[in-house]
Parts: sequence; structure tokens; C-alpha cells
Amino acid sequence: MNHLAHAFLARHAGDAMVGALLGDFIKGDADAGYRADIRYEIRLHRRVDAFTDGHPAVRAAIARFAPGRRRFAGIALDLLFDHHLATRWDAHASEPLPAFTARVYRALREFDQPLPPALAALGERLARDDGLAAWRDYPTVARALDRTAHRLSRGGELLRACAADLDEQAAALAAAFDAFFPDLLDYVAAQRAEAAAGPTGPTGGPAR
Repeated sequence: MNHLAHAFLARHAGDAMVGALLGDFIKGDADAGYRADIRYEIRLHRRVDAFTDGHPAVRAAIARFAPGRRRFAGIALDLLFDHHLATRWDAHASEPLPAFTARVYRALREFDQPLPPALAALGERLARDDGLAAWRDYPTVARALDRTAHRLSRGGELLRACAADLDEQAAALAAAFDAFFPDLLDYVAAQRAEAAAGPTGPTGGPAR
């Protein structure tokens, strides 16, 4: 999943959304300097990514890509799925998308611990362009593919070429999202319930 989905899957409190986004910008135990509640969101982000990669609907969707491009299909689907979430927003969310994205930008701006420079820069760019709401528009996916391809040390041309698979398999990939996303919501809810029921809650303090 990409930035919009990870922010949505957080607890919707400002710090939680930042923690969810941090998961793409720090590696391994580099999250140790953050508070316990932020570390929980970072680690949940990683579990969400693993659940997504292993879901049968996602694996079947990857198999629809041209064989030479399949190793980049997961990246392409992450971007596409943010588009599908944005276009189905009212079915999953209780607040309008513009109100939600404004809260994400404010949370990044007001976060009380240092952010990785790349995330700080991303937050500024997203706020300036309302980049999370832009996922409603399908051309955003191709632009994101191109930006991501520029950052790859090799294989960028194959990632860009995944745009053809996204176009050719559009209906099947939309159906894959609709099959997968409710299961992801259930998984995240179960993860949070399990954490809350333990001896300590996900913040490291008493469970509530």
C-alpha cells in the first residue's frame, strides 16, 4: 500500500498517521528513537505490507502483469491501490477526503520529533499540491510510476512499462482491490484489538 492507504489505516490521530507514513522512510531498528505509540504504527505499517504481499487477490493481480515486469508489479499495485482507495473513499471513510488529507498534512507539519528529510520534503510537496487527494485522478498513477522509476538504481524502464499492464488489466485489478481491501481492514482491526487486549496497549502504556 502507498501513502494514502497507510495514513488511512492508522488510528487517524495525527501522530499515528505520521507513524504510519514513517514506515516507508526508516529501516530496521532505526525507529528506536521514536515514542512507543509511533513505533507501533511503524511496525504495523510493515505488517500491512507483508499482509498485502501475501494476499491471494494481490498475488493473482501480480500474475496478470507481463512476465518481464512482474518483479515491479507490487510497486505498481501499491500506487494503483491508492487511486482505488481515493475513488472509493466515501465507501470506507466517515469524513470527506479533503478534510482527511488536510489533517495528514497538518500532522506532518506539527509532528514534535524530527522527521527523515525525505519524509519532511514529501510532506511539504503533498501539502502544496494536495497530493493525497490527487490520487482520485488516474493520471496520477502514471506520474507516480515515473517519479518512482527515477529513484530506482536499475529497472526503472520496466516499472514505467507497468503502466501498460495497469491499463490493459484495469477491470481485473480494480476487482482485485475490491476483494483485498476489506480483508486488509479486518486484519488491521484485529491487530489493533490484539494489541489493546494485551498487558499493555500499543502505546506502551496501559491498554484502554
